[in-house]
Amino acid sequence: MAQKVIFDTDPGQDDAVAILTALASPEALDVLGIVTVAGNIPLDLTTTNALKLVELAGRTEVPIHSGCEKPFGRSLVTAEHVHGVSGLDGPDLPAPQVPPRSQHGVDFLVETIRAHAPGSIRLLCLGPLTNVALAIAKAPDIAGRLQDIVLMGGGSFEGGNITPTAEFNIYVDPEAASAVFRSGAAITVLPLDVTHFMRSTRERIAAFAGLGNRAGEAVAAMLTFSERFDVEKYGWEGAPLHDPCVTAYVLAPQIFKGRSVNVEVETSSALCRGMTVVDYWGVTDRPKNAVWVRSGDADAFFALLTERIGRLP
Repeated sequence: MAQKVIFDTDPGQDDAVAILTALASPEALDVLGIVTVAGNIPLDLTTTNALKLVELAGRTEVPIHSGCEKPFGRSLVTAEHVHGVSGLDGPDLPAPQVPPRSQHGVDFLVETIRAHAPGSIRLLCLGPLTNVALAIAKAPDIAGRLQDIVLMGGGSFEGGNITPTAEFNIYVDPEAASAVFRSGAAITVLPLDVTHFMRSTRERIAAFAGLGNRAGEAVAAMLTFSERFDVEKYGWEGAPLHDPCVTAYVLAPQIFKGRSVNVEVETSSALCRGMTVVDYWGVTDRPKNAVWVRSGDADAFFALLTERIGRLP
């Protein structure tokens, strides 16, 4: 049976590839809905982008719900310098024809998780964790009703990408991230420690472009645009493709390797705001609250993404 999943996301070119890969896999993933959050860009644009993606995939039956427009008690930090003004700069995607649903995304999360059998839903988080933390604060029982939360965020061995110590998704709303890690939910983290090695080289982007469908052309255009920032920053042969690691992990966990650890989030330090403090080597007695993925097979990862994107219109 297909795994039931909900995305919480701030699209974002890499979010887009993660979502499109899932929408192309209906035999494996039953996407119950997509909830948007402010992060890479403001909420109105993340919602518009999610709508564009379900239309590009021919999956307009998947409901889109807008969530929170800013973090807990902080000003919103965005990343147009990476993703462009629209968040999906690169391809020329048409304006969406289907509107978002009227129900707030946090209420959708609570209602949907409670409506399904315990352990039957996986929550796939690709952006700041504002919606998820608020949903758990509103309905603490849902943390235990989820099968798990699989999220892209944080970094330990690779440091940060928005500050020397913090990864962007966690940095934007560290209080929300801290609350989620303390919620008791089963959590798997795809951090920079693995995503930095999943690089969209020219050959891998060309493989998307060569699929001969609109989705492949769009993905190639997205990655060609977004990779310029990281290629210049790191000097690598390609840019890290972060968020699709979440979808790939759910579809093919054998691609990745990790271990159970304790993760705490720094919320008060001026220098280390949003740092994920990971007890990878077990040097404390803090309880293990997450699976921290540290490595993966990049060739298998891109082969999976390319095959799935090739299924779309």
